[in-house]
Amino acid sequence: MDGAGGPGEGPAQEALQSLSQRLQVQEKEMELVKAALAEALRLLRLHAPPSPLQDPDTPAPTRDSSPAAPPGLPPTCGPSLVSRGTQTETEVETEPSPGPPGLSNGPPAPQGGSEEPSGTQSEGGGSSSSGTGSPGPPGILRLVQPPQRADTPRRNSSSSSSPSERPRQKLSRKAASSANLLLRSGSTERLLISTSLTSLPWMFLRGRPITMYIPSGIRSLEELPSGPPPETLSLDWVYGYRGRDSRSNLFVLRSGEVVYFIACVVVLYRPEGGPGGPGGGGQRHYRGHTDCVRCLAVHPDGVRVASGQTAGVDKDGKPLQPVVHVWDSETLLKLQEIGLGAFERGVGALAFSVADQGAFLCVVDDSNEHMLSVWDCSRGTKLAEIKSTNDSVLAVGFSPRDSSCIVTSGKSHVHFWNWSGGTGVPGNGTLTRKQGVFGKYKKPKFIPCFVFLPDGDILTGDSEGNILTWGRSLSDSRTPGRGGAKETYGIVAQAHAHEGSIFALCLRRDGTVLSGGGRDRRLVQWGPGLVALQEAEIPEHFGAVRAIAEGLGSELLVGTTKNALLRGDLAQGFSPVIQGHTDELWGLCTHPFQNRFLTCGHDRQLCLWDGEGHALAWSIDLKVETGNLIPAFHPLPSRWLVLDTETREIVSDITDGNEQLSVVRYSPDGLYLAIGSHDNMIYIYSVSSDGAKSSRFGRCVGHSSFITHLDWSKDGSFIMSNSGDYEILYWDVVGGCKLLRNRYDSRDREWATYTCVLGFHVYGVWPDGSDGTDINSLCRSHNERVVAVADDFCKVHLFQYPCARAKAPSLVYGGHGSHVTSVRFTHDDSHLISLGGKDASIFQWRVLGAGGAGPAPATPSRTPSLSPASSLDV
Repeated sequence: MDGAGGPGEGPAQEALQSLSQRLQVQEKEMELVKAALAEALRLLRLHAPPSPLQDPDTPAPTRDSSPAAPPGLPPTCGPSLVSRGTQTETEVETEPSPGPPGLSNGPPAPQGGSEEPSGTQSEGGGSSSSGTGSPGPPGILRLVQPPQRADTPRRNSSSSSSPSERPRQKLSRKAASSANLLLRSGSTERLLISTSLTSLPWMFLRGRPITMYIPSGIRSLEELPSGPPPETLSLDWVYGYRGRDSRSNLFVLRSGEVVYFIACVVVLYRPEGGPGGPGGGGQRHYRGHTDCVRCLAVHPDGVRVASGQTAGVDKDGKPLQPVVHVWDSETLLKLQEIGLGAFERGVGALAFSVADQGAFLCVVDDSNEHMLSVWDCSRGTKLAEIKSTNDSVLAVGFSPRDSSCIVTSGKSHVHFWNWSGGTGVPGNGTLTRKQGVFGKYKKPKFIPCFVFLPDGDILTGDSEGNILTWGRSLSDSRTPGRGGAKETYGIVAQAHAHEGSIFALCLRRDGTVLSGGGRDRRLVQWGPGLVALQEAEIPEHFGAVRAIAEGLGSELLVGTTKNALLRGDLAQGFSPVIQGHTDELWGLCTHPFQNRFLTCGHDRQLCLWDGEGHALAWSIDLKVETGNLIPAFHPLPSRWLVLDTETREIVSDITDGNEQLSVVRYSPDGLYLAIGSHDNMIYIYSVSSDGAKSSRFGRCVGHSSFITHLDWSKDGSFIMSNSGDYEILYWDVVGGCKLLRNRYDSRDREWATYTCVLGFHVYGVWPDGSDGTDINSLCRSHNERVVAVADDFCKVHLFQYPCARAKAPSLVYGGHGSHVTSVRFTHDDSHLISLGGKDASIFQWRVLGAGGAGPAPATPSRTPSLSPASSLDV
């Protein structure tokens, strides 16, 4: 059928779409009902009394791979979302419950019955003798199914009015579906909620009901703190430098500060003085970007800075557009936002003009066509734009003698651009390209860098290790515009400078040129005619030379491919001032009585950081085959486990199970070590008094998925653990690593640390609609006042503790450019450490406000040191 549709085609199409959407919703609801009915039947079979025909010797049903919900709780269902429920949010009917107002024990107990629970089933599916109608323990939200006749009138908590007069509250579709499954299946029985539990939380996480046991000391959730915490965070120090995969990332400002970037933060580092002592220097941070910074350019005035970011997505999955910020390095205020909505994927390279005192900015984006554009810096308007090349562009720059001449280089090309009409109407400027011809010289695969010489010639460094000199010549044809006679460039000289690629070229104030090699890691100074004058070699563990910047006097700053920033000169050599990891980070732990912390990750490096001196104390390559490392400190003075801190050699190597180990925790007294594994077990070791030896004590067997988090009780006898299928289980370690099937008995237990992401005390940190992976790490402060949360959306949150109210408010802090994988407070709560995942960044936040520097734990009488007997566990 061709031609235009009839007048009714539009409404018909809309109606068809609406019906299709309704059908999809109904199909999802039917899947939910089927799954819930199947689970309900399984639970009935599991808890039904033995049949008279059943063999009494037949063993009881065993725990399957899909743990059952506790009796009386909503059956497991399918949605992969977090749904929270309270009485004020549900449409379920209520039953009266005698007793004082506030928290309730659940449904009324039979007369004469005990008020104490008897065998309440664990989250993992333990046994219960109470059945579906038994009284629940105090302080737990229980949904029960009491037997009722269809004609039996029901009452709400305030009156015995007819059902039509009962108040009905609103609930989201997903939560309502979960709360009324039996009703929808046609049963006359409904899921009921205890009347006096007006605010008790429960949540569905990937269809799993998770119940929260309320401590006996809390009579009402209204007693708990509300609102954001009085403490705040201030970014104190950023460890790391992005040299592994970026260029144009190191400059020195007029103030003498070194400017570079990592993650979403541009760091201004003062090599001497400031906080941290003479060796630590000081840092300031520009934090205006919403995603990872990829390149920098410094204005000729040495004060203004342009920084370009990559594209990204926000928490809701909406794209974040790449943009260039022009900002003042003295005030850290943004002056101009350039190119919002004009770039694709990200900003790959940028440069200020020099001849016009930085009036213009040239930008190359990371699109397939690598669009080259010129912008008015003061107005933020685009003056010209053109498709550059389909090959990658690695560098761009204005000629310092003539702003109409722009050079770009990258994969197998050097392009010379002539820009005209830039002072006219925005967008009317033109860019014309002339490709550099290599002629008799071998065409390299990449030309990563170039530099303009004072006489107008250009030097390029390529992947063959050669430095080519491109000389200028004037053509006979004259072109109108600012350029005058058209300039062309040809190769006039070649010098073999390095083995492997040349990653950086730098023109010094005395007219000499520095080149930095990749494979050979050499830094060479060249005089006129490319005569080598002096050289130095960068140590192998720092990586290759990525960027070079000239500091004060003869001082040089060198950025390396292993994310280190070195300082020194060719004669005296170089020493690191900034170091970092090179791959995804996951492991973090803080020292129990020093301002130090350990980090490790996929790069196999184990690093000990000095939080006061803002420096790397030491690092070692563990040379392990597995990708992830998890550290833990032994809490006793001068005692670490597994690694000798003087020789940094492994003193013990123990294997548990056949799968990855995901979490490591010492007991508070250091007598036990718990190791959570992906084989669903927690391995318990007893530790010798010196912390150097350990022996298997037992295994905690009962989880149905891999272990994600665990914490020890303050007395060192019990463990609370979370797993990949969102179980909350409790274990009696001293009593033989036994599973505590009555989880209610642990409601008042005090925990030495709180890093488990599931539990009553941290219920409110979960966002609505979570799929269970949104929170990567959680940590309670030692003074038990705040909770820090690392989420999957590049943010660090700060909540009040306990956080047991749904949708609890928090203070949110950005800066990481990847999922935040871990957060930990230092021993005195003065600082918070957070790890970025793929951006390999480490942020040290200063905790400000009430309780920011709470009382520190008792310090040993002698000063702890890193002696040969000291050990740590990885």
